[in-house]
Amino acid sequence: MSHAVIIQQAVKKYGDFTALNGVDLEMKPGEFFTLLGPSGCGKTTLLRMIAGFNSVDGGEICFDDKVINNMEAHKRDIGMVFQNYAIFPHLTVAENVAYGLKAKKYPKDQIGRKVEEALDLVQIKNLKDRKPNELSGGQQQRVALARAFVIEPGVLLMDEPLSNLDAKLRVQMRTVIKKLQRRLGITTIYVTHDQEEALAISDRIAVMKEGNIMQVGSPEEIYKKPGNTFVAGFIGVSNFIDCEVDGSNPDKAVLNIKEECSLSCRLKSAYKGKGIISARPEQLFFDDKEGLPGRIVISTFLGDFIEYEIQLNNGQTIQLNEYTKDAGNLRPDGQEVRVNFDIRAVGVYDAQTQEVISW
Repeated sequence: MSHAVIIQQAVKKYGDFTALNGVDLEMKPGEFFTLLGPSGCGKTTLLRMIAGFNSVDGGEICFDDKVINNMEAHKRDIGMVFQNYAIFPHLTVAENVAYGLKAKKYPKDQIGRKVEEALDLVQIKNLKDRKPNELSGGQQQRVALARAFVIEPGVLLMDEPLSNLDAKLRVQMRTVIKKLQRRLGITTIYVTHDQEEALAISDRIAVMKEGNIMQVGSPEEIYKKPGNTFVAGFIGVSNFIDCEVDGSNPDKAVLNIKEECSLSCRLKSAYKGKGIISARPEQLFFDDKEGLPGRIVISTFLGDFIEYEIQLNNGQTIQLNEYTKDAGNLRPDGQEVRVNFDIRAVGVYDAQTQEVISW
């Protein structure tokens, strides 16, 4: 049975360094939840605290309503998939998968059947008698997955499990993991620094920075409605443009960009002062009459879309993507252009707090 995982004010310190600074999170039973952030943000530290490999210096970690802070790791009803697979080189595929069942003292007459089912689930039944050195990286990862799934844990923890695979295999394996997790319904906590991977595989994502949670939401929410400039800049590509905000009337706030362009938008509440517009490349478009003036530096044809690097007259360089189906001919390098915004999609942020102020 899958567990809910509740983390309340979790703290981890190493001497004077605070790796986790009072983290609050809740993962629902059966949810695929990803901890995403740059190296050193605390995501693996938190995962290891949930696993029981790191002590908890403050707060509580619970499985359902049971506090597990001081519970030994092997008693926590978890499965773990590591970055380096951690499969035993001297054992066959079948023996590797059976290891956890034997450790949990499953009846001997059930182990063979459960191993066969697990290998069938990850589609490597035909490799059961091979040793790990006879397997590809993707096959070894499937062994690690089968070994984690076979013990039917209440919580599955995955620490950058695809980082050692090449790009094409990573895409294949993330699909395998997502299908398996949905089929089995195990609460899964997944650590990665790869934004595309997190967006593709997760039910919800927690974006972390320096031991703090910056935003929690679905992949669509995180991408389309970043809560602050860090999330906007870390997830995908964003263009940041300074502006002056006159939001005395928040329903008709005016954004002035260096007297070159003026936009109107809705704010959550009244605000007047310096702001930052965050616009993804696909939220910008060429406009014959209005917008920020600039010049195309270089264009790159990428099949589905054309990527333009544009230097604005104010000296700033931005990226605009024009989808092939909507584009006419490829615009030449050096062409003078005007760039405008899809104001329904862009975000506006308080320049001081860096927090979102627009709807």
